[in-house]
Amino acid sequence: MSSSRLIPLLGAVVRQQRHLRELSQRELADLAEVSQAAVARIERGDRAPSILVLERLLACMDVQLAVGVEPLDAHLDARMAELAARPLAERVDDLGLDQTLDRLADIPQVITGSTAALLQGAPVPVDALEIAVRWHDSERFTRWLERAYGQRWNARWGEFGGLRLEPEEQGEHRWSTRYGEIRATMCDELPETIEVRHAGRAYRVVPLAQLELTEPRAGELLRRYRARQPASGG
Repeated sequence: MSSSRLIPLLGAVVRQQRHLRELSQRELADLAEVSQAAVARIERGDRAPSILVLERLLACMDVQLAVGVEPLDAHLDARMAELAARPLAERVDDLGLDQTLDRLADIPQVITGSTAALLQGAPVPVDALEIAVRWHDSERFTRWLERAYGQRWNARWGEFGGLRLEPEEQGEHRWSTRYGEIRATMCDELPETIEVRHAGRAYRVVPLAQLELTEPRAGELLRRYRARQPASGG
């Protein structure tokens, strides 16, 4: 497991156990003698909790953490198998794209990465809206991020915040907004697209073949899924 995957998983465990016991974040924080803000950051996956704090939070709910190992990236295979077993319409609905895309309508952009792959039927995990945006429109994009209360991913801190929003500034092109996480590929010209339709809505997406050539993460997921189809009877 990479730390980037483990942090949100730990946060999800704390949140799930807290909900099962019908505790508020404040109530759990008081029991564990930590701040409510610390509980909120842990549950959001913004920052890795220390082992001592994590053990204290879980102990307050009469549970403890069990540690195990699995083959590297086995969770990806399990997630893709789960997605493949569900209707495409459900997978698309779960993305909740329309609200964000409607608000981005004034900025020329196209859908790329894993988001584009899933819209074309590939059962790949999507954890952020991935779009391509022209450098020419970067100022407009920055203004939109400001209105959307955007925070930029800070790789040094392992959380969002502490960096300037502008794509021209050093840092990953990844932002947290009030509408969800957005990852951008900044380019001189928008890539060629095809149109896919779901529930009466049209989406402009980068074709699968092009994704494999230009988007390393999406390409790797697509190749990984195809390589495992014969073994799973797909």
